[in-house]
Amino acid sequence: MITIKDLCKSFGNTVLFDKLNLSLACGEKVGLVGRNGHGKTSLFKMILGEMEYDSGEIIKPRNYFLGCLPQTIDFVKPTVLSETCLALSPSQKDETWRAKSILSGLGFSKSDMDRDPMEFSGGYKIRINLAKLLLSDCNMLLLDEPNNYLDIVAIRWLSDFLKNYKGEIILITHDRNFMDKIITHCAALHRHRIRKVEGGTQKLYLQIEKEEQTYENTRLNAEKKRKQTELFIRRFRAKARLAGMVQSRIKTLEKKESLEKLSKLEDLDFSFSCAPFAAAKMMGVHNLEFGWTKENTLIKDLSFDVLKRERICIIGKNGKGKSTLLKLLAGRLNPNAGSIKNHPDLKISYFVQSDSAELNPLKTVFEEIISSDSSCLAQQARNIAGAMMFGGDSALKRISVLSGGERSRVLLGKILIKPCHLLLLDEPTNHLDMQSCDSLIEAMDEFEGSIITVTHNEEILLTTAEKLIIFDDDKIGFFDGTYQDFLDGGGWSDEKEGILLSAEPKKAPDQKKKERAGIIQEKSKVLNALKKEIDEIEKNILEAESELAINNEKLIQASIDKDIKTLAELPKINKELQKSIDSLYEKLAQKTEIYDEQKLFFEEKLSQSY
Repeated sequence: MITIKDLCKSFGNTVLFDKLNLSLACGEKVGLVGRNGHGKTSLFKMILGEMEYDSGEIIKPRNYFLGCLPQTIDFVKPTVLSETCLALSPSQKDETWRAKSILSGLGFSKSDMDRDPMEFSGGYKIRINLAKLLLSDCNMLLLDEPNNYLDIVAIRWLSDFLKNYKGEIILITHDRNFMDKIITHCAALHRHRIRKVEGGTQKLYLQIEKEEQTYENTRLNAEKKRKQTELFIRRFRAKARLAGMVQSRIKTLEKKESLEKLSKLEDLDFSFSCAPFAAAKMMGVHNLEFGWTKENTLIKDLSFDVLKRERICIIGKNGKGKSTLLKLLAGRLNPNAGSIKNHPDLKISYFVQSDSAELNPLKTVFEEIISSDSSCLAQQARNIAGAMMFGGDSALKRISVLSGGERSRVLLGKILIKPCHLLLLDEPTNHLDMQSCDSLIEAMDEFEGSIITVTHNEEILLTTAEKLIIFDDDKIGFFDGTYQDFLDGGGWSDEKEGILLSAEPKKAPDQKKKERAGIIQEKSKVLNALKKEIDEIEKNILEAESELAINNEKLIQASIDKDIKTLAELPKINKELQKSIDSLYEKLAQKTEIYDEQKLFFEEKLSQSY
């Protein structure tokens, strides 16, 4: 119901969109993906008429209403329910039950609905705005990170609501699992244009990867042929009997446009450094209790152990004590009762978004990273800055000019300096785009130490969590099983009755866990072997092409020197070399295709195992 034609937008010399085209049909729910800074939010603003574009057009039907989530707080009614009901159309004024249903799904209790909306925290005020948007009579919803202020239970409710929404949706979110549950199509802002496919994020990214690999193979082949033609022209331009052939090749060369090499798109490319740890047990938590007051006990009678190479996720609603627990484990808070006993050699690294406020605004990225460890070498700090996408002069940016996402990457860089045994991560995916989230999950998977993570991101929960600490129904408990095991066993109390949490560890069925672990192990084995073969082929191609280039230079010199022997022998050698290079390229294409197919196969297999 919306058509975008040849949309162009630049900021000075920086091109944002170059003849971007996109159309949405009736009922489509489109996930909009792309790296941070590639224009997702800007495109929303242009569709809404809040930002001008240089050329092109955005066509909307008459009386077609767009809805977006306002960030400003402008409440006029005395209660949450009456404020939310302002979004009802005149014909729906008696349907307050709809408002109650949505507010309940977003985490408001019955008593909350009669409270003054201005009494709530900023996050809950945004939820009121979201409830009003979902209640409004819009044809299309433009949702930019709607799950940012929601806890995991509200996120799960919202995904079901949006999946059944009757109108059109364009959704931006860094949470791949949340997006894939909702969308019918996926569109990527990529190299100043947009690519849309029916299906989810994985299908789109694999398709883009294949297309770019095909383009690069075509470009390299064309470049090789161009060099050969240029060599022929240089060698035989002066030969009268070959003048016709030379002129023909010159004209052919002039007609052919050179394919430009695709610019490299930066991704997070890092790994957490693990220090050797000999003991089996890192930390023991015994009868832990904490509350800000005696009447407000957040954590009570919690006991668990942290062993080597464990993945524990802390989950639950906002305000229940998840981040507080992580602060206790990090030693930034002292418990009211109970104990946390660390192994004497234990080294902990702690990542929390609020630490970004403590970054020195006058320091550069490089200076902040190197300040984490006095023994850190300058080149090491540079390498880490580069891995965090602050390569070259970007490492000299001052903290004061960085966005929230860039500051998060600086914080990650700071904890990479020192090797550790235990990572404590508080909402590590906030402010990261989808590709960066994927890189983070991969780095977490490869870390040889243990990780305890606070997250609402179900992608992390489904791919990494082996054990859970769950805040649910005003209780806290330890669950010895995966997130899918938890859901299969009853799940959240708000969704359905089932699992009862207690302070004692509960053993979950491990058959599915073992099955997924086997799939992941097999996937790693197969893909690593294929990647090794691909790397070897690419190495051989480079060596052969380098030898061919050297031989071509020798031929030119031999032609000048009238070296008959070399002129007779080298073309034969080059012919065999060229055959070998062509064969290697064919082999590379085959192996790359097999790699992509195997990658997709294992990802589908993992998806089916949940």
